[in-house]
Amino acid sequence: MNTAAGNTGTGRWEERGAERAAEAAQIRSLAHPLATADHLEPLVRLAAPARFVCLGEASHGTQEYYHWRALLSRRLIEEYGFTWIGVEGDWPDCWRINRWVRGESGQDMDARRLLAGFERWPTWMWANYEVAEFLTWLREWNMRLPEHQRTGFYGLDVYSLWDSLREIFAWLEANASEALPAALQAWHCFIPFREDPQRYALSNRLVPQSCEADVVTLLAEVRRQALGRMQDDPAAFDAIQNAIVATNAERYYRTMVRGDQQSWNIRDHHMSDTIDRISRHHGPGSKGLVWAHNTHVGDARATDMSHDGMVNIGQLVRQRHPNEVVLAGFASFAGSVTAAESWGSPEWVMEVPAAVHGSHEDLLNEALGEPSVLVFGADRSGPWLGSWRGHRAIGVVYNPHRERGNYVPTRMGDRYDALFWHPRTEALRPLHHEYQPGEPELETEPTGF
Repeated sequence: MNTAAGNTGTGRWEERGAERAAEAAQIRSLAHPLATADHLEPLVRLAAPARFVCLGEASHGTQEYYHWRALLSRRLIEEYGFTWIGVEGDWPDCWRINRWVRGESGQDMDARRLLAGFERWPTWMWANYEVAEFLTWLREWNMRLPEHQRTGFYGLDVYSLWDSLREIFAWLEANASEALPAALQAWHCFIPFREDPQRYALSNRLVPQSCEADVVTLLAEVRRQALGRMQDDPAAFDAIQNAIVATNAERYYRTMVRGDQQSWNIRDHHMSDTIDRISRHHGPGSKGLVWAHNTHVGDARATDMSHDGMVNIGQLVRQRHPNEVVLAGFASFAGSVTAAESWGSPEWVMEVPAAVHGSHEDLLNEALGEPSVLVFGADRSGPWLGSWRGHRAIGVVYNPHRERGNYVPTRMGDRYDALFWHPRTEALRPLHHEYQPGEPELETEPTGF
């Protein structure tokens, strides 16, 4: 204790100890043991009536987060009719998965071979053993059902500018060749940048002549050609979404180079809008699951993100669909994680040090000695649910030696409706190591943080 603190007497420190004890007591009152899928029952009961259940993760490289997210998703699909999953992944890659799990294409492949098609770094986010196991189960589940009841798998993200343009070309060539000139005009605008988003963004900053008008024209043309076909042709829905991705990706990359927070908002608005489009595509009674990082899933208004004008999926979905949303986050105290030392570099298994003193993770570890699921209930008052503490967020790029920079000030009771807790976790197992690109992989934005 330093001298200044000591002058306040012991009463203040005893009060702080009492406050911490009260927070730990509330944590224990909310916690349920978590060892088998049956132990998910309290969270299943909370999530079952919801229209949207958003499931986070405190890193993109932790085995337990993927495992329990998949187990909860399986129960909600099997028992309560959830019929779509939207993930923090690229639309074209996930559309191929969607067609596979619904029995529409690629049936000669298994899930591991299918996931080998993920080539954009970081591939381990989706090309891993936990996802392969879940997709294998999902395809088997779907094949027992009529086509209209099968569960879809979709990408929510905005990064796939060039892949989406290629998919648009293929659809127009097969279905509306008279619209190809609009696609060619957009493609020719991007050709000088050799599929490099930073090169495009920097060029636009130096010489303000963007491809925005070309992709907006292309979107209008694709909508004109495809809107009337969507009900009977899922490929038309795919074409429209790819055109929207191309339009928003152009704006995202052009904004990203300025280094402000607006690119984050463009991305999360895009993902939230995509959630709404998928929901409409599956019908007014459909129920969906969202898989993304805690920084996207946990309501931004309960973090310091709101001070910078940043929004996220959790906030936007709650605002758009009041009383129809459940948000669940993940947290752990220590262990290991699959991550990279820099953007585009190979993945490594890294040690995750014990959480910093005073963080939510530190308090959870003191209160709970075993994996647990905490369900918050309607009353979010109380010493822990209402307190502001740091909440760890590990991105795809991670430096364990700079641990204090990985905590987001959070009021847990307003950020989530439930929390998965693991005292110790293990690194996610990729299906393959990262590909070595012919040119350096240039950073778009650290996914999830």
